[in-house]
Amino acid sequence: MKFPEYRMRRLRKTHALRELVRENEILLRQLIQPLFIIHGEGVKREIPSMPGIYNFSLDMLEVELKELSDLGIRNLLLFGIPAEKDHMGSDATNDNGIIQQAVRLIKQKTPEMTIITDVCYCEYTDHGHCGFVTKTGEVDNDKTLDMLAAEALSHARAGADMLAPSDMMDGRIQAIRAALDENGFSDIPLMSYAVKYASAFYGPFRDAAQSTPSFGDRRAYQMDPANGLEGIREAALDINEGADIIMVKPALPYLDVIRGLKESFDHPVAAYHVSGEYSMVVAAAEKGWLDFDRTMEECLMSMRRAGADIIISYYTKRFATRLKDKR
Repeated sequence: MKFPEYRMRRLRKTHALRELVRENEILLRQLIQPLFIIHGEGVKREIPSMPGIYNFSLDMLEVELKELSDLGIRNLLLFGIPAEKDHMGSDATNDNGIIQQAVRLIKQKTPEMTIITDVCYCEYTDHGHCGFVTKTGEVDNDKTLDMLAAEALSHARAGADMLAPSDMMDGRIQAIRAALDENGFSDIPLMSYAVKYASAFYGPFRDAAQSTPSFGDRRAYQMDPANGLEGIREAALDINEGADIIMVKPALPYLDVIRGLKESFDHPVAAYHVSGEYSMVVAAAEKGWLDFDRTMEECLMSMRRAGADIIISYYTKRFATRLKDKR
């Protein structure tokens, strides 16, 4: 007698059969490669806490772009580290700043790439916070909105295809959307860091972007990890203000939130598979405790299964290399 519980077991018998009934796929076109751009010449500096990830000067970025393009990677998220930081993050709005130069270079060398730029001030300020800091050490939300709008316009003028505000200031999507629309950039979409938690997983990124706060922390304007429903409310606010894509950051500890957004809205949902999530897998693989590639693919698949349409991941280049090797 054949029992019903054996039916799915038979469909898992071979790799071809498993693929035949597979519910989700990881597609390279849905992945975004983050890049850290820095001033200087001949700089390709590995980030100590993120093995395999580098700071690139513009001349070395050209070499990396060729490698990424040859692998079929078409989506980039850019973070800039200026030569000098100040209290106001002046380089963020400089039309000849490091990100603005990088955008123009990429448009010239690899025009097929979709360029997304991070819109925030933490990489540009000497204090490491995401906006205007008062004399009493508080981040002034409303003054920061004007700064973010100016930064967004500068990135748009340079040629960015999409902007990703990551600061978590209240009202910043509305402020940026209005500034873009009023200045002839109504066609540029916004990928909002709508649900960004005050997470322990950001440490390696702050090493890469040299953006560790010099005092205090960012908990006042990032979300409490204990809250899930708040993420739905935050995403709804950003959608009402004009966000085109809503993001959850980090990804793995918040798969339930990704699922919640996917079920609640008809907007595309992005997941940011952040630096700490990447680095802990790399470290475990270096110890021989995990198989890097299998773990990478399982992590990415978990985000797709949860409902992420787009994944920002430091695995993107490795995943693309694996795809090419399998052909």
